[in-house]
Amino acid sequence: MRKIIHIDMDAFYAAVALRERPDLRDQPVVVAWDGPRSVVCAASYPARRYGLRSAMAVATAKRLCPHAVFLPPDFNQYRAVSAQIHTIFARYTALIEPLSLDEAYLDVTDYQGNLPYARDIARAIRADIRRETGLTASAGIAPNKFLAKIASDWRKPDGQFVIAPAQILAFLADLPVGKIPGVGKVTQQKMQALGWHTVGALATAERAELVFHFGRWGHRLYDLARGHDERPVEARHTRQQISTEITLPQDETLSRIGRHLPALAAELAAQMQRRRYHGSCVTLKLKNTDFQIRTRSQTFSTPLADAAALLQAAQQLLARINTHDAAYRLIGLGISHLSDQQRQAALWQETESAI
Repeated sequence: MRKIIHIDMDAFYAAVALRERPDLRDQPVVVAWDGPRSVVCAASYPARRYGLRSAMAVATAKRLCPHAVFLPPDFNQYRAVSAQIHTIFARYTALIEPLSLDEAYLDVTDYQGNLPYARDIARAIRADIRRETGLTASAGIAPNKFLAKIASDWRKPDGQFVIAPAQILAFLADLPVGKIPGVGKVTQQKMQALGWHTVGALATAERAELVFHFGRWGHRLYDLARGHDERPVEARHTRQQISTEITLPQDETLSRIGRHLPALAAELAAQMQRRRYHGSCVTLKLKNTDFQIRTRSQTFSTPLADAAALLQAAQQLLARINTHDAAYRLIGLGISHLSDQQRQAALWQETESAI
């Protein structure tokens, strides 16, 4: 039986900001850029009492809570704290699957330390995080990733919850279907219209019936409703892509989009340098006023290592955009097919030695 822990930091961005501003701890604090199209990155727990939440429009947040304190995000700091937290994870297991800067799965099945139970390991990790970062985390402990993720939300903030194997079916029986990760409002309404309000009710459906209503996802729903999830915790040692984007203050035509490329290329190059990666596939992303996304990509024979090379590639990709869109609201630049700079340097040294 596997022992899976899902660690989820409590209001991470807001908590990091409040660590620098303890005078605001009891006030509603929102992390967001201040702009007409900005959205909330995070809301402190006092702010959530007013209905504020992440991804909400800043204009809506200000209307719901006019006295909220708005602080700009600092992603460099968030990444640094996240790296510190992952160092703590590594003391307990090498099987760490990050989901974002503030959450991860840990497989502690083969833990070799002196803590007998997974709940004790989760408690120790949370204590280390609090002591070394001043932040709190919640944890879910279960035999699989599906249940662990649900459990981590059960005792938030600063708590943990265990779903033991013998408790799985009883726990799922009255669980609302909306708690299943991936079930949004539309799917939830469809399930409820079919008479499936709880996961226990969903478990009474035949596999073929679920596939009929939800396509291939029906197979997974059939398994999840019974508490089955065989997905392994996959340690990710390499990044798939590095990207940056900006939401424009006002819609801009294609002819004016290009003036934003130098700043995007410089930011992308800085991220690559900090992470010590090169990449050879550049992607330009544009989102129009109807929220439709246009992308163009180009793979190069050698890695692009600096802002000048990235800018030239981005300009070439922009020239390939040929649509009838009137204007755009977002522009992004990304790089993939990544390689580690240190490993690449070592390979060159080996090659030179052989010549």
